Amino acid sequence: MTTMIALASLAVGGVQGPSILDFVQQNLQDATLVAKIVRGDQKELVKINKDFGQSYRFNSSTIYFKEPFKMRAEAHVEETNVVYIINGNTLWIKIPNFKSQQNLAKAPGRRQTLMDVGLLTPTLFNNFLDAKFIRNDRETGNIVFDLTYKPNLDDSSRYRVWIDRTKKFVTKREWFNQWGRQLATFYYLDPTEVSGVWLPTRLEVKNVDNVIAGITKYDSIKVNTGLSDGLFTSK
Repeated sequence: MTTMIALASLAVGGVQGPSILDFVQQNLQDATLVAKIVRGDQKELVKINKDFGQSYRFNSSTIYFKEPFKMRAEAHVEETNVVYIINGNTLWIKIPNFKSQQNLAKAPGRRQTLMDVGLLTPTLFNNFLDAKFIRNDRETGNIVFDLTYKPNLDDSSRYRVWIDRTKKFVTKREWFNQWGRQLATFYYLDPTEVSGVWLPTRLEVKNVDNVIAGITKYDSIKVNTGLSDGLFTSK
């Protein structure tokens, strides 16, 4: 009788799933990498959204990440140097003789983070994202979570992520807009270990037609080198 009551209680109340914090990179403080575009089909990229293909116009970019919520990307296009910096809610875009500053407080989807390269860190779940356990995926052995923005950020778009349990990197990410329409699927491939952290070295993105629209290769990866905070300022 006790067993039956316990089972009934679980059926009614549900079983609490594992915490996302068990599958994030706890010791990652900063990362540097070079992103090289292998393929960027603008006709297919525009099906994701009208702006998504812009980053694929840069053949190569050097990207710096630092916890929490700092990112710097440097690229060269048509003999022009472009610098893109995010520090918390602030975005700076710098090109010669021009600098733009924007507030991203109500635009969380534009705050590029380590999740974009297939890594999750604890700070993502500190007043930014909520995680809901979905299932253990039998086909891949990965654990699956839905990620949504905190209600105060006023953005109902979401992601579904598949995470390698052992190496703790995202292997697949589905992106849904604020109306629940799937926009793209990201596949993070060919992981390598750098200073005890596993990182994907290849990203393939498919649009809603299941066509590969873009491929990016990551190399020259460095982890926990003590990047200066000065890299992530407008100066």
